[in-house]
Amino acid sequence: MTVETLIKQARERLAQKAYREAHALCMEALKRVPTNPDAFYLLGVLTADHDNHRKAVELFDRALVAQPDLASAWAQKARSLIALNQRDLALKAAQRAAEGTSLDAHTLDTLGVVYTRAGRHADAIAYYERAVEQAPDRGDYLYNYGAALQFIGQMDDARAAYRRAIASNPTDARSYAGIVTITKQTNSDNDIEQLIALFPRFSEDANASLNIGHAIAKAYEDLGDGARALEWLGKAKALKQQSLKYDPDFDRAIFAQAGQLAETSVPSAVDAPGPIFITGMPRTGTTLVDRILSSHSQVTSAGELTDFGLLLKRAVQTPGPYVLDGPTLAAARNIDLSEIGHAYQHRVRETVKIDTGSFTDKMPLNILYAPLLLQAIPNARVICLLRHPADTVLSNYRQLFATSFSYYNYAYDLEITAQYYAQFRRLVESFSQSLPDTRFTTVAYESVVDDIEAETRRLLDFCGLEFEQACVDFHNNTAPVATASSAQVRQPLYKSALARWKRYRPGIDPALEVLINEGVMDRSELSH
Repeated sequence: MTVETLIKQARERLAQKAYREAHALCMEALKRVPTNPDAFYLLGVLTADHDNHRKAVELFDRALVAQPDLASAWAQKARSLIALNQRDLALKAAQRAAEGTSLDAHTLDTLGVVYTRAGRHADAIAYYERAVEQAPDRGDYLYNYGAALQFIGQMDDARAAYRRAIASNPTDARSYAGIVTITKQTNSDNDIEQLIALFPRFSEDANASLNIGHAIAKAYEDLGDGARALEWLGKAKALKQQSLKYDPDFDRAIFAQAGQLAETSVPSAVDAPGPIFITGMPRTGTTLVDRILSSHSQVTSAGELTDFGLLLKRAVQTPGPYVLDGPTLAAARNIDLSEIGHAYQHRVRETVKIDTGSFTDKMPLNILYAPLLLQAIPNARVICLLRHPADTVLSNYRQLFATSFSYYNYAYDLEITAQYYAQFRRLVESFSQSLPDTRFTTVAYESVVDDIEAETRRLLDFCGLEFEQACVDFHNNTAPVATASSAQVRQPLYKSALARWKRYRPGIDPALEVLINEGVMDRSELSH
């Protein structure tokens, strides 16, 4: 058997997820030609499929030593680097891949994924378009294309891409969920019957059942049936929750150490506008405030960034796989944060291409770093969103978070979500008391909805910015939105989400009892 035949068969086995056979074929090829770039490339893909991205990068580099212009290896290296949170290096590798000629559909789709994860959505969409042109029947490429179209606000085109993905693969759970997420379901036009018939097919696929079950719940929510929505959310989350083994003590340790950060000294604001951190629990209006502020001519949205946490983790070098944990926050009190602040700003401006003015970073979990952010960056401000406790708990529970992001694993259970909220609320109250009000402020989602202009003026003043009407007219902002609110923030403000929790009683009552017992909600509200 020739080396070429070995490589051909290895590709086929890898596509079939027959990893042992693919590995054996690649090793046989390397015995015959120790520098064979295709063998190293395929071994890199195999290794990345097993989430060993550091080793995968080494293998892609060995392929590139033998063939420096191998675009597919550059693209896969970029994907592994972005998985390792090395965004700047990932973008450089992606650029090298993009310089190749006659890029195949898989490489084009991979580049789209890299640019999406880096927040470069305009770049991503161009590669997805080329990928689906070359491979019009590949459901996974069509799903990625649809999601990218959704991010940039082209909802009709997104629905069309999702439908093409389903036509290619009738069990594509993500595309079904994508369509329902951006499409209002009505009594006369809904997908409930089809989705319910599909759900049993995923009895052993936790992620697929999660997507389909959430889609069914969202459809019932649109129809005003909160009881059935909660019922389906429970079914959707059951299989995934079993595999997660959520540990509440892990989160308690984080909140305990974050609370101690409130004791650190934080100077008053420097006059110059700087980074604006929009924080809080997810689904509480962080994207809304981000759109309001980034509609200002002097503000750019940088998306949800993990850069500060990554830089902090590397600086303190605490053991363990988590970027954010109790020991890391404890160690952070003993280091000079100014270098981290400078490095953070440089990374963001370089990779997101922000030359002048302020930028927003709307990673919700940055609330846990608030005193550190303000120490590290003298002209930074932190805004924390607050929303009614019951609406916050419900909105987190009903949200389909990325399953690879373990920090939101509390949201698979209503009562655990309520306990998490109580810890969050106490932390914010301590920050409000201890941090300078020129640098840390809270804003109530309900207040923004009730009087958007007044809250916009207050927030702009807090950030050292002049009022601009475009901020009030935020729904005209055409910039991409890569969050669950991608459809909502392209519409004028609406009040239908206020006090939504009341429509989910009595199913939500056990969580309400937790909130009441924790002292963050008044029992008298239950009778209103």
